[in-house]
Amino acid sequence: MSGVYRMPSLGSDMEAGTLIEWVKQPGERFAKGDVIAVVETQKGAIEVEVFHDGIMGRTLVELGQKVPVGTPMAELEVAGAPPLVGPGETRPGPPLPRHSGGMPESSAREGKPAADAPWPTSTSAARRRASPAARRLAQERGLTLGDLTGSGPEGAVCLRDVPEAAEPAGQMRPLAERTPPRRGLDLVAMREAIAAAMTRSKREIPHYYLSHAIDLTPASDWLARHNANLPPERRILMGVLFIKAVALTLGQFPELNGFDRDGHFERATSIHVGTATAIRGGGLVAPAIHDADRLDLDTLMDRLRDLVARVRAGTLRGSELSDPTVTVSSLGERGVDRLYGVIYSPQVAIVGFGTPSLRPWVLDGQVVPRTLVTATLAADHRHSDGHRGALFLAQLGQRLQEPETL
Repeated sequence: MSGVYRMPSLGSDMEAGTLIEWVKQPGERFAKGDVIAVVETQKGAIEVEVFHDGIMGRTLVELGQKVPVGTPMAELEVAGAPPLVGPGETRPGPPLPRHSGGMPESSAREGKPAADAPWPTSTSAARRRASPAARRLAQERGLTLGDLTGSGPEGAVCLRDVPEAAEPAGQMRPLAERTPPRRGLDLVAMREAIAAAMTRSKREIPHYYLSHAIDLTPASDWLARHNANLPPERRILMGVLFIKAVALTLGQFPELNGFDRDGHFERATSIHVGTATAIRGGGLVAPAIHDADRLDLDTLMDRLRDLVARVRAGTLRGSELSDPTVTVSSLGERGVDRLYGVIYSPQVAIVGFGTPSLRPWVLDGQVVPRTLVTATLAADHRHSDGHRGALFLAQLGQRLQEPETL
């Protein structure tokens, strides 16, 4: 069946995007999770994926063209999609959800294409997982992706994996001839988008706020022992323990892990923790670490390193921005005791951590120096209350008292 790929919404603050690359070409097969295109937004160049198996059809948007969210961008051959009426139009049916990454809703539910569908033969071989920036740099240097070792998720090649070595120049067309030039981040536009999203959140979401001091001494001691004999690039940061503890605790408080849909709570079936990450020069994004509750600490650290590197390179995947189920923000070593976050709609909660510091603490009736951190919760009062929020923070603190169980 035929369907259309639409400009996806990569967050509630996105209204339009600029197409800068077609990763898949007409006639080429794609699988669920494959990157099909790269679009530029206020948050940088974002790889957008498909959520179904199929075959790329005719493109409807030119490179360099800026179009609103929901605009048809390409025709696709996918199972279960409504047949096309005309270029970029489909027969009446349920509206496409903005968070779906552009695939027809029925396609996202029904699984793989029918076995007897007359698929054309793909025009190119399967592509190695790689970020667009890494792919382009490798091409410019005459390198083959298959020969590179990827450090990203599932072995994906990232920009940092492309070595300086290169074959003699002149073997490929200049980059400017293949894709339109990227403008880079427009920090003013990003600030405006963040301000608009946060203003809407404070206006529409009835926030409540709680804070809780947590004794981090057991976690700090455990972390020091764990990292003692590891090289710097393999050491775990305290922020990773925060993310894992939040993810595990959310399993007991599902009303904090999900979305507000027109005033009704939609419980998330997975825990995808959005990690607030500062962009050099200004700005902020919160891409998701998927299934954070199921990852061991070493893998979680690897995912966090990869996300931070790609945030700073301006290259993220669409699902990382569109499907976080909760956000965690930590000020690390910024010297602030606590932070109170603003909920990023349609999420219903955000957890914040101040800077861990040595403070006086009463233990067994004695005042002793301990490493403490203040954790905060901002939550949507339509879907939870202070009683449950307080229990969440207490349980979060208990998990950080037992770091070996994370």
